[in-house]
Amino acid sequence: MRFTYIIIAAAVSSAVLSASVFAQSIQTYERSDLNDKDKERVRKITALTTSFEKAEKYEAMQGGAGTSKSPLDRNAFSQPQSNISFADREQFNLGNGLFRKFWVSSPATTQVSDGLGPFFNARSCQSCHVKDGRGNLPADGEAASPFFLQLGWYDSDAGHWVNDPIYGKQLQTVAVPGLKAEAVVNISYTPEPVEFADGEQIVLRKPHYSLSDLAYGAMDERSQLAPKVAPQMVGMGLLAAIADEDILANEDPDDRDGDGVSGRASRVTEGQNTRLGRFGLKAAMPGVREQSAAAFAGDMGLSNSLHPSNSGECTDKQSVCLQAPHGEQARLGAHEVPDPLLDLVTFYSNNLALPVRRDVSDAQVLQGKSLFYGANCTACHVPKYVTSRLADDKQHQFQLIWPYTDMLLHDMGEGLADGLGHNSGANGREWRTPPLWGIGLTKTVNERATFLHDGRANTLLEAIMWHGGEAEPAKESVRQMSASDRAALIKFLESL
Repeated sequence: MRFTYIIIAAAVSSAVLSASVFAQSIQTYERSDLNDKDKERVRKITALTTSFEKAEKYEAMQGGAGTSKSPLDRNAFSQPQSNISFADREQFNLGNGLFRKFWVSSPATTQVSDGLGPFFNARSCQSCHVKDGRGNLPADGEAASPFFLQLGWYDSDAGHWVNDPIYGKQLQTVAVPGLKAEAVVNISYTPEPVEFADGEQIVLRKPHYSLSDLAYGAMDERSQLAPKVAPQMVGMGLLAAIADEDILANEDPDDRDGDGVSGRASRVTEGQNTRLGRFGLKAAMPGVREQSAAAFAGDMGLSNSLHPSNSGECTDKQSVCLQAPHGEQARLGAHEVPDPLLDLVTFYSNNLALPVRRDVSDAQVLQGKSLFYGANCTACHVPKYVTSRLADDKQHQFQLIWPYTDMLLHDMGEGLADGLGHNSGANGREWRTPPLWGIGLTKTVNERATFLHDGRANTLLEAIMWHGGEAEPAKESVRQMSASDRAALIKFLESL
């Protein structure tokens, strides 16, 4: 694990860092939000354990003081943080209602709920993030699902990533009445057998994507089809509360420590400031509000203050879409999703609790944890942090959390590459390390859910065996394990 630190001036906000700060040379750093006593406490409690005979202190409370102890059923990801106030629970419930709300096309008698589309992928946030968990692949004949394709390519002349000129940044497979949806997505698979060192085999499925019924002309031949399945929502506010400095501490783009892992932070430019990209599969979004606003616009075609177009993802090549009615009502606010509504959804998303962990003291779980650490999975899936004392919300401040991510971009090899990067820094082979907390309840919350960015893996073991690039040595360690060791590793992951 890498512990190279970056100097951050004390006067700089923990949420927004100027470009000059990112350019600082590598030197010893101490977090500016902590006093000397707390620095030592944090250093000790976040150090990687070397003992696997028993669970670590507070390990079951993976979301800190806000960890939920509610029943572990389909609603396991839909609980509020247990440390929010009574007044905040009201805000949480209002946000929950908006998150589940079904939007309708314009014009409509329900003017507070119209404006959907004209092109869209879903009618509600909950439609993609099923029960606040992961989405799933579309069933045969299912147009709208928690799955979508992003489009574009790298323009070497312009020096940045661009969208498809006709179909934009994201393909929409549903349209309001009177319009044709952009296209139909077709998915097929070819089998890829994998053999473990002990002779056991599993069969991976390699996906192939194509489009049919393109309604507005041929897509640019350079455009890549980049599939995405909506990730789970729990713990987002706590991830936002991780100190910028602790994320940058693990950055090692030139692999100076020689461990084969060279993660780097995503950097999102906002005027004269640069913020760390934390959210989205390629860490393209700096905050939960930005992520929520982009989803309203891209997935549902709903305008908001960050994405003011009331035609959603329509391009100038789709005139019929641009001419369709919109849902903006001056008396209700400037956009189809006015700021008060966006703020409520953001609050809800920020305060979805992590469920309490299971079986942390189970002997097989502890064996699997030892194997996880021994395979160097922790080089990317960093187990724990203590959040910033300067976090925006009190309930997120100075919490010991166990997300198992470094929040950095990593090259995961050609097998997982989607060919489409982002102007915040990710290329077509790079992905943000996904948090593992909650992963053991994925199918409890949504029985149709599968794993990895595009849902290609039916099981956690399949997901591991798709790892490549910087994770190739860790994958090979798992391939060499005995069947009993592999079972223990999966048992550990299922306890998260």
